[in-house]
Amino acid sequence: MKSIFKPILMPKWWQDLLLLIPRSICGYLLTTDFGAAKFGLPWSPPENNLGLFEVAFWFPNDVAAYGGIFTKFSIFFAWMGAFSEAVGGLFLLLGLLTRPFSFLILCTMLVAIFFQQFNQGTWNMLPAMGIMWISLYNLILGSGRFGIDYFISKKIK
Repeated sequence: MKSIFKPILMPKWWQDLLLLIPRSICGYLLTTDFGAAKFGLPWSPPENNLGLFEVAFWFPNDVAAYGGIFTKFSIFFAWMGAFSEAVGGLFLLLGLLTRPFSFLILCTMLVAIFFQQFNQGTWNMLPAMGIMWISLYNLILGSGRFGIDYFISKKIK
């Protein structure tokens, strides 16, 4: 359990602070913009008319269009993708359960790159690619000194 929470610390505190910047920006954008538009959270746009933890009506159809297993389990994959963006973004922002949510976000971004944006050109893939790389280094490093995981790991012996 401790390995999930315990982040790898950089030699200097300012290096952890530097790594906090992309993690917090990415988490903020995921939870307030990308995820909140398709997953019901208190800050979701009111015009989307989403209840708490409800997926937008159009999103399972988009996911089903990817084909294969996404067609058979479109509601599950839509819910997991929207959840990983909206809730995972919040947890990434806070540095809480950074590694598990980074894994979910990484998987979601890989699907977005290869099933949603791949035929649209590199420019359309860039947001998902950027979030993917940030989630990858957070999967490896954890939250750093500036996350809730760091304080939890200090309490777990």
